[in-house]
Amino acid sequence: MVRAFVLYDEEPDSGRYAQHAELCRKVPGGTFRHGGVFGAPMGEPRYRYYAEWEFADMDAFKTAARSEEFMATGKDAMEMGGVFTVLFADLE
Repeated sequence: MVRAFVLYDEEPDSGRYAQHAELCRKVPGGTFRHGGVFGAPMGEPRYRYYAEWEFADMDAFKTAARSEEFMATGKDAMEMGGVFTVLFADLE
């Protein structure tokens, strides 16, 4: 299983993010999830919002990553503004 994680320093505007989430759901072969970060083991959480795509395997991820829909999500995220971190992980 392959996942793409997006960690936002600040919680995005909910109305604007709803538009972004709809775009993210159009990425082929992936399941998209998102939500607010409510805590951390100690102190305040470093990130305030979380999003992820889940893909069945590396081939599904590579196909999605080359899609127009995936590229559109990156462009849209940049247009939303804010600071975010993107990570990719290959899980057992």
